[in-house]
Amino acid sequence: MTIDTSQPPLRDARQVADFRPNLILGEHSLCPGCGEPVALRILLEVLQELDIVQRTIGVVGHGCYGSFVRIMDVDVLQCLHGRAPACATGIKRVRPGVAVFTLQGDGDMANEGLQEVLHAAARGENITCVMLNNGVFGDTGGQQTATTVLGQRTKTSIEGRDPAAHGYPIPVADLVAGLQGVGYVARGAVSNAASVLQAKRMIRKAFETQLAGGGFSLVEILTMCPTGWFVPTAEGPSYQHGTMEATYPLGELVTP
Repeated sequence: MTIDTSQPPLRDARQVADFRPNLILGEHSLCPGCGEPVALRILLEVLQELDIVQRTIGVVGHGCYGSFVRIMDVDVLQCLHGRAPACATGIKRVRPGVAVFTLQGDGDMANEGLQEVLHAAARGENITCVMLNNGVFGDTGGQQTATTVLGQRTKTSIEGRDPAAHGYPIPVADLVAGLQGVGYVARGAVSNAASVLQAKRMIRKAFETQLAGGGFSLVEILTMCPTGWFVPTAEGPSYQHGTMEATYPLGELVTP
């Protein structure tokens, strides 16, 4: 059927469906162009699609994403900086029948709590950790983190990260992938539609691994932070693709 578009329709357009998952209760307050709300959305969509919302507990670290606890309709608690995997371990051991996940930034997981995630992985804890990696401490102004890539500008590396002065970036997913007791490790991104779909599949596999008792699972998701990167909002995805993805290639590192 051909639709006549030479004149306005006879009746006003109306919204017939809300594409926002009903687990998101309100609007986020993060900067324009931030990739973290996209990561949150696909995480919540996976929980709904697996029908495990009522038996899921999340542990949130400290960062911009900490504000998500106000708008996500999932049981969540917030722990000390970097300690989410240890807290999640306690929850899972007391409540082995629930799905337990952590949501952490690169500053929280790599700078403040690298030992926590590594030891949880080495113990084979049956939990799922999600790291939102934008290479900066966004919540405190955009300082350099352990994952900041070489040449990347931050508030504490204005001329770009220099290995002679700042050392080299730490690839968390690669470190975890090399440990026994790990069931699934992957690295995705949310810089374009294809990457978002791929990252969602990775999160689903991580939870499926946990539900099957397959051991520790980790999904690192590269997220945009134009504000912390000193780039225009619209250039965030291309900047991420040209800088971060060169250091942190996307794909699955460990599969069941």
